[in-house]
Amino acid sequence: MNERVEFLKKELFKNKREISTERAVLYTQSHKETVGEPEIIRRAKATKNILEKMEISIREKELIAGNRTIKPRSGIISPEMDPYWIMKEIDTMETRPQDQFVFTEKDKKIFTENLYPYWKDKSLKDSLNGIIPEYIRKAVNEKIVNLNQTDKGQGHIIPDFETVLKRGYGQIRNEVKEKLEKNPENEFYKALLITLEATISHIKRYEKLAREMALQEKDESRKKELQKIEEISGKVATEPAGTFLEALQLLWYTSIVLQMESNASSISLGRIDQYLYPYYKNDIEKGEDKEKLKEYLEAFYIKTNDVVLLRSEHSAKFFAGFPSGYTALLGGVNIYGQSAVNELSYLCLEAYHDIRLPQPNLGIRVNDIEPKKFIKKTCETIALGTGIPQLFNDEVVIPSFLSRGVSLEDARDYSVVGCVELSIPGKTYGLHDIAMLNILKIMEKVLYNNENSENLTLEKINGEIKESISYYVKLMAEGSNIVDEGHKKYAPVPLLSTIVKDSLEKGKDITAGGARYNFSGVQGIGLPNLCDSLMIIKKFVFDEKKYTFKEVIEALKNNYEGNVYEKMKNEFISDETKYGNDIDEVDNISAEILRYYCKEVEKYKNPRGGIFIPGSYTVSAHIPLGEVVGATPDGRLSGEQLADGGLSPMFGRDIFGPTAVLKSLSKLDNVLLTNGSLLNVKLSPSAVKTEEGINKFVNFIYAYMKLKLTHIQFNVIGVETLKKAQVEPEKYGNLVVRVAGYSAFFSELNKKIQDDIIHRTEHGL
Repeated sequence: MNERVEFLKKELFKNKREISTERAVLYTQSHKETVGEPEIIRRAKATKNILEKMEISIREKELIAGNRTIKPRSGIISPEMDPYWIMKEIDTMETRPQDQFVFTEKDKKIFTENLYPYWKDKSLKDSLNGIIPEYIRKAVNEKIVNLNQTDKGQGHIIPDFETVLKRGYGQIRNEVKEKLEKNPENEFYKALLITLEATISHIKRYEKLAREMALQEKDESRKKELQKIEEISGKVATEPAGTFLEALQLLWYTSIVLQMESNASSISLGRIDQYLYPYYKNDIEKGEDKEKLKEYLEAFYIKTNDVVLLRSEHSAKFFAGFPSGYTALLGGVNIYGQSAVNELSYLCLEAYHDIRLPQPNLGIRVNDIEPKKFIKKTCETIALGTGIPQLFNDEVVIPSFLSRGVSLEDARDYSVVGCVELSIPGKTYGLHDIAMLNILKIMEKVLYNNENSENLTLEKINGEIKESISYYVKLMAEGSNIVDEGHKKYAPVPLLSTIVKDSLEKGKDITAGGARYNFSGVQGIGLPNLCDSLMIIKKFVFDEKKYTFKEVIEALKNNYEGNVYEKMKNEFISDETKYGNDIDEVDNISAEILRYYCKEVEKYKNPRGGIFIPGSYTVSAHIPLGEVVGATPDGRLSGEQLADGGLSPMFGRDIFGPTAVLKSLSKLDNVLLTNGSLLNVKLSPSAVKTEEGINKFVNFIYAYMKLKLTHIQFNVIGVETLKKAQVEPEKYGNLVVRVAGYSAFFSELNKKIQDDIIHRTEHGL
């Protein structure tokens, strides 16, 4: 990392995070002026007002311009989505357990006197609260169903960045004008034109600012850099990118304006080593210095850490550590099924070796024909200990998308949004995080309902769990569709729709079904704890008859407190017949329940003409979802976390090594999990310290691929280091760890999540 990049990195984290009310003020200002107009036009004009009036800056030593807020890493509020949680937490944001922000008295006054009074009773939250039926509310209140995306703009999408870079906003604007001439009454096209012209004007504001700064600059070297920013900004405002730096700059400007439109999480980057490669290759062929191009890439990486997501205290438990979702995949195959690894794929990893920050959230697509050299470079990067990159298996994901009606060419082009959510870049509006189902809470309810049942059998318990899954999946789908419709009515995204395939042709917003692929992704949480619990009941109650079912329920009611129940808990925990140990009997339980859940989810369709697709990953939700479940037969105490990740074994239960974990997961029908799944593996740093260790790691990755698991990611940090960082966070401010499908600074996580990471089973190879 050179001096400039080191400076930019330090500057980003120098001050405390603050709340910015700027976007909310400008959005509200416009909204007041457009009463009576179609909602999509109001949204477009609000975006225009923001882009025209928001304060902009070019920070010291920057080579890539464009900021969401003047102060780095500021949190943006969106009262048009939900003003209530902001009002409730206005005085606690700086001291809350997770993701703290400074809310200045000046901005508090703006919110309480201007923003809150206006948006009270007018927000997306209000509209949804008015139409969600009581029976769905009951499922939510039972903590079985969790509906997401009710308090913020919609993201979890990969825009068609490749088209923007190839065509430029000028050509796209001209196409929209032609569409509008043929369809003069189409409000969608009108909204597109408003937002496109606002985007062009916004980028030109940076051209003007750079020119003004260059005139004032006394240092000749910096003056030339500012003149370069001026030149590039003036060009990419309307024209295609021509160089690697121009491509990165246009990519970043596009990302920023999309953030201002909806303030949404996970507007992800897609396959950057594919669509950026022509510009990199062209520069190299013209004699550009590779180290200079690497500096541009690292400067871009730094920018992705400037965006942090402000969430409510409740939501922050589920998405702890500001996962902003600048996720990018490298490698994989091209549309012909050939290896897509190129020089830029390697450079992207090399640049990360220097940066070592939570963003971008890099991932690697692996397959049978991937060069072993690239897999080794991947392993060396993971061994740095930041949890980046994560891995995705082409041998599973491509067939999974084919099974959902995606074309072969598009399936081969898949990427990832947010954490681990699988998506087709530039063609999918997938609502990937629309809801979660707490399967373990379902089991708890079934067990207690059968406390006094006579002639109880394991088959009856399993049957009732499946019946309950069917019932709650139906409610989850219905609730998700209500939220889906709410976004269509109150939060369309015309600018984003412009760069998602088929929206222009269809003449409608992606929230109305404009995208080529229209999925709704929902997560099933708690599977490992559930199958371990059923195995304990099978073994100790029905097979060995050591305890009665009622005795087990009494132990759960008492949270295993007391000598008798404590002994029972230890017995249950120490039993080796657990998921993650390659034992068919218990693994088959998980395979059966997971398949049943997935097939139930598949039955439902969404209002955009698409289907529901199942996933199994938790982000950091295994902590709050565990808080609402009492003690369970696997030895888990009341309120204790669930198994992390989604498909990871419960911590401490996987005792036969990491290969046994892979073999357990290989028995699941992973192809069904089209919305994504997550496996965490914690490796001892000593396991990958030597060349021999790295070579063993490479072989382990090949085993993961051949066993056909969808996803895997690693923490390679010793327990002692983590414990020291917990006690003395000021000494470990740069320590980055893997949380779920993303990495975060360890010091920015609350103690419960820190403890979870510390307690995960540490393996050798």
